[in-house]
Amino acid sequence: MGIRELKEESMGWPSLLVSLFMLWSSLLLPCSGNKDRLTVGKTISGNQTIISAGETFALGFFSPGNSTNRYLGIWYNNIPVKTVVWVANREAPLSLPEDSSGVFTISDNGNLVVLDGNGRIVWSSNVSAADMDKKNTFGLLMDSSNLVLRQSSDQSDLWRSFDYPSDTALPGMKLSSNVKTGQSIHLTSWKNEVDPAPGEFLLEVNRGMAIRRGPNLFARTDWDGNPSIGSLLKVGNYAFYLTVTINDEGVNVTFTLSQLSVFSRFVLNQNGRVELMSWFNKEWMTLWSAPEKECDFYGRCGPNASCYQNSSSSICKCLDGFKPKVDSEWDIGNWSGGCIRRKELSCSSNGFLRVDVMKLPYAYHLITIRNSSVTECETECKRNCSCTDYAFRKYENGAASRCLNWFGDFDDLVQDDINGKDFYVRLDGSELVGTPEANNFMDKNRVRVIISISAASSALLLIGAFVYSLRRRLTEHAVGGSDTSVVEIIYKESEVLASETNSPELSSFSLSTLRVLTDNFSVTNKLGEGGFGPVYKGSLLDGQEVAIKRLSEKSEQGFEEFMNGLKLIAKLQHRNLVRLVGFCIEEKEKILIYEYMPNKSLDKFLFGPTKDSELDWNTRFDIIEGIAQGLLYLHEHSRLKVIHRDLKASNILLDGDMKPKISDFATARIFGINQTEANTCRLVGTL
Repeated sequence: MGIRELKEESMGWPSLLVSLFMLWSSLLLPCSGNKDRLTVGKTISGNQTIISAGETFALGFFSPGNSTNRYLGIWYNNIPVKTVVWVANREAPLSLPEDSSGVFTISDNGNLVVLDGNGRIVWSSNVSAADMDKKNTFGLLMDSSNLVLRQSSDQSDLWRSFDYPSDTALPGMKLSSNVKTGQSIHLTSWKNEVDPAPGEFLLEVNRGMAIRRGPNLFARTDWDGNPSIGSLLKVGNYAFYLTVTINDEGVNVTFTLSQLSVFSRFVLNQNGRVELMSWFNKEWMTLWSAPEKECDFYGRCGPNASCYQNSSSSICKCLDGFKPKVDSEWDIGNWSGGCIRRKELSCSSNGFLRVDVMKLPYAYHLITIRNSSVTECETECKRNCSCTDYAFRKYENGAASRCLNWFGDFDDLVQDDINGKDFYVRLDGSELVGTPEANNFMDKNRVRVIISISAASSALLLIGAFVYSLRRRLTEHAVGGSDTSVVEIIYKESEVLASETNSPELSSFSLSTLRVLTDNFSVTNKLGEGGFGPVYKGSLLDGQEVAIKRLSEKSEQGFEEFMNGLKLIAKLQHRNLVRLVGFCIEEKEKILIYEYMPNKSLDKFLFGPTKDSELDWNTRFDIIEGIAQGLLYLHEHSRLKVIHRDLKASNILLDGDMKPKISDFATARIFGINQTEANTCRLVGTL
């Protein structure tokens, strides 16, 4: 009814104003503050959409490509290329033109539903909670793209689309596998570009992440039994982080992004490839994808063989002690049959061959032994005649060390020069001849003879060493102090280092993460090199820039100095002391991660060819005052009385505002509160 008709019916002005107000309100309703939700009695159909509060994502009906089917989905709202990240009725499409009137609404039982043209339910959130308030539920589209069904009474989530993903994982989303309930959250590829029905590839989490093609493994990531690991990919100023957490219930993988303003997504495409894509320069760019290389595909070389990514000849090789199962097939490059043992194992006269830098095989039995070693893992494997291979993993994040055992043939052993681990293969003793392990094997057969002779000698040596050590300690205490390093304090305390320092901000980093941060310690990221070793620049997940100091094998400073510096700087907090962000102690590597100082060290300004002109007198005075404040804190006001013993211009770092920070506590020494002097037998400092 139009306004003219209202006048002709001689409606009074009050009634007319009320009618106009109601008409105006109804027109504005779709643009109200509730545009991000679907409430009871409301429907979405045709080209109508629900828009998230920040207008990042939209929900509505769509038809992919030239398809005549319609689906309810979620896509990026402000990207010109419609990019769908979730589909509701992917297995029950609405057919055009019969179902062009399909709707999305809330059913009488409080569920989110998609109805076809005849009012039949083709998709439902299917929640049946006993305490569900069926008359007061609503659907909410969040800026993360998560569609949730909530109760108005307590705002609790009854259902989440993040728990039922399609082919896309977004920041904040979790993939998981629950071994107790058997439930999993996984990605399933589209059937093809215009059909979002489940395809033949599935991305799941189990031991790491695995892509399956039907029931068969297609590709997988490595996992070494660590209950908490992370993988970082850095592109420009953006960092993408995958965190894997394993507990008694199962495995969880989360995907986070340092800057949410960048649209990024993980997609499992129709060909079984996982791609990390970001929206740059008005197009989707693939930043990373897998599988890519020959060895990325599961079991490329068959059982008991190893795959070599950079091999100049065959990419597949049999390990020592093995031979091709069918020589003629290997001659023509068909390695699927794998390898077999040259000599079958018996339960005695066996040894182990070490194969280094390998992505570990997939299926294994996990044994957790606290404070274990490679030797203990070997002993554990030898106890079981069925155990054919093992690996030992000791983690820097406080988790108990673990032995990984394999039984029977192993599959998917791949060379990995960056993240590879040592893998020990059980062989008959005769197969170890000519290998580095041969002497070890022969020595163990003579151990009973040797041990009786060496025991007496060892006892005498130990007694002598103890007496000497006791005399030295008594002498040192008598003269007023010892040169005991912080390392001895650390060894007396058995707590994890991060907890020991009482610094909640101190993080333990894996070596693999630091390799990614520095592009495998590339020369382009190298800031310089000092007595400790080379220093590299990197960026953490939150965008923070850091300096990564790697202890060189040729360094005059050893493990003791490394631990000394780590312990001290973690306990000391002052604006004129460089802040320690974290550390890494893994394999033979010892690495410290500091806050990054963009102006590097003071010596570059004082002794460089032109830099001295950049320091005016006010800046020089501020630097001197800052150094003095830092020293005063170390000598008088900190919990520990610390003498630096190697203060020089190259150990004074300058931040972006030219504020000085004292660094390098490798040779520093702790004094007693009332102690003013001490003797030392070590030469320290710089001439």
